[in-house]
Amino acid sequence: MKKTLLALAVVAAGSANAGINLYDANGVKVDLSGAAEVQYHHGYDKGSKGDIRLDDGDLSFDTSVAISQQLNALAKISFEYENEDGDTDGSRVKNYELYAGFNGDFGQLTFGRQYLVFDDVGIGMDYEAGIGLSQANKNTLDALTNFDNIAKYTYDNGMFYAGISHKFDDSAKGTKDNSITDGRLGFRVAGLDARVYYIDYAAGEQIWNLEAEYALNSLVLAASYGQGEVDHVQGKATQLSLAGSYTLDKTTFALGYNHITDDLLTANHAKVDFDNVYANVTQQLHSNVKVYAELGWLEANHHAYDYDLNYTAGLEVKF
Repeated sequence: MKKTLLALAVVAAGSANAGINLYDANGVKVDLSGAAEVQYHHGYDKGSKGDIRLDDGDLSFDTSVAISQQLNALAKISFEYENEDGDTDGSRVKNYELYAGFNGDFGQLTFGRQYLVFDDVGIGMDYEAGIGLSQANKNTLDALTNFDNIAKYTYDNGMFYAGISHKFDDSAKGTKDNSITDGRLGFRVAGLDARVYYIDYAAGEQIWNLEAEYALNSLVLAASYGQGEVDHVQGKATQLSLAGSYTLDKTTFALGYNHITDDLLTANHAKVDFDNVYANVTQQLHSNVKVYAELGWLEANHHAYDYDLNYTAGLEVKF
C-alpha cells in the first residue's frame, strides 16, 4: 500500500478474512481468502469525472505448519488485482506478500516481501475521502511501505502489543542508503486502545504518530496527532485527526475530521493548512458483504489548491 508523508493514505488494507480452509491435517493448515471491491467514485480534483473503478481485489494463501506445541512455521502468498491511473490494458496482478517465518508464544517473526509495521498507522474511518493518515490523497510526498527485503517482528498478548520492522538497504553502489526502520508500541485496557508509531527513512525522513481509540458499546471515538520532517529541509508537516462511528444493528455511521499544516509542500516552504471533513454510512448485508456511501469536503488556505466534492458508493464481497 502506498502511503504519503503526513499526507499518507491509509489504511484500509483491512484485516485478514477468516477465509476458506483448504487443508488441515498432520499439523499443516492452508487457508484461502479473498475480496473484491468495486466503487463509483468522484475524487477531489477539479474537472474529474465520476466513474466505476476496481478499488480492491485480493487473493491470499496462508500456511501454518506445527513444529512443536510452542512453535509454528508459517508462510503467506498474496496477490492484488489493481487498475492504476493510465492503464489501457486492464487490471494488473501484483504480488505484495511473499514471506516465511515462525510464530509462537514469543510473537511472530517473518522475512521477505511484506508490509512494514507502519502500514497499519492511522485512525481514519473513511473509504476514499480522508486525507493524511487515511486512505485517500496518495499524490503528495509518496513513501512506500511494501518491499521485498523486510524483517518484521510483532508481539501481542491482548493487553500489550509491539512491533518492529526493517527494510534492508538495496541501493546501488555509490547512492544513498535506502533502508527503513519503524516500530509500534501499544496497549489496550477496558475500551481504550492507544499506540505510537515511528518510522525513520535513511534517506532523511522521519514520521511519528500518536493514536487512541475508545469503544463504548456501539460508539467508537478516535483521535491522533503526528508530525513528519525531512532532513535538511526547514519546516515540518503536522496532522490532527478526529473520527467517530456509531453502529445501529447492521448499519454504521461514521464522521471524521483531518487538519494538516504543511510547509514542506511548496517550493518556498510557505505554510499551507488543509481542512477535511468526511461522512459515510455502511450497511452490512452479510458478514462477508457490505455496501457503503461517502461524501468528503477538502479546503486549503492557499490559492494553488482548489477541490471538488468527493463522493463514493461501493460494494465489497469477501471470503
